[in-house]
Amino acid sequence: MGKGDKKTRRGKLFMGSYGVRRPKPSRIRREKAKAFKKEK
Repeated sequence: MGKGDKKTRRGKLFMGSYGVRRPKPSRIRREKAKAFKKEK
């Protein structure tokens, strides 16, 4: 378990993949992030 383990969140962060342990940001959350960046 660790960076090389695809089933853990840390492993998914390391590999840049998504899944049950690391879901992709929802559409609503992405839109909020864009709006926040535009304000700055």
